[in-house]
Amino acid sequence: MQVLSSLKTAKKRHPDCQVVKRRGRLYVICKSNPRFKARQGAAKKKR
Repeated sequence: MQVLSSLKTAKKRHPDCQVVKRRGRLYVICKSNPRFKARQGAAKKKR
């Protein structure tokens, strides 16, 4: 999985790629080609 500054370019890699928001992070998910997975957004620290 790659950490990217721009997921707009990652979305264009493959027609099956989807942008999903989970727990404050943006992910690119591609079921047909898993090497296109990507993440954007830092984790918030819990106290």
